[in-house]
Amino acid sequence: MQAEEQHATAGKILGVASRMFAEKGFANVSVRDICRVSGTTAPVIYYYFGSKKGLFEAVARKQISMEEFIRKLAAASKAPDPRRGLEIFISTYLRSFPEHTFDIGLYMRDSATLDKHSAQMVSDDLEKVSGIASGLVERAITRGMFRKTDPKLAVDCLLGMLNRVIFQHIHFAKSSDRETYSRFVTDFFSRAMR
Repeated sequence: MQAEEQHATAGKILGVASRMFAEKGFANVSVRDICRVSGTTAPVIYYYFGSKKGLFEAVARKQISMEEFIRKLAAASKAPDPRRGLEIFISTYLRSFPEHTFDIGLYMRDSATLDKHSAQMVSDDLEKVSGIASGLVERAITRGMFRKTDPKLAVDCLLGMLNRVIFQHIHFAKSSDRETYSRFVTDFFSRAMR
């Protein structure tokens, strides 16, 4: 019973913190604010999450999991037709970032920088994403669907187009019709690669 209560308490704190960070940003929410709204105390938050930053990181992991993101992209790449796989990859990439997430950019600007280990982990994950897309492009080239070119450079261009939408959303809260953009990028990239 005690484990269930602890899990429920941690879950309640995560839910409250997620809403508050989304509404006000990391820098504008204090542990005291989270305690007041969640009906808990600072020692309880520190017990479960270690610090305000630890709480934010737990909220971020709950919102966006790189492991899950990479798994979804890898599944998309398994489509028998590489062009269809690319279409699914692009759509999955754009849909995997929640519409109403907190301002990660604000958090990064105001409160943290990545340590060497974290930066390496992010770099490794981004290389996995690039590798998945490169595999799709290489398959399309091998089958004569795309012209012969450097798959890595083509993927860098593709990811640049996709990351622009994500960057605009995260840093500037700019919304976009991701389905329309997904179709456009798929068509644009496919035509450029013929």
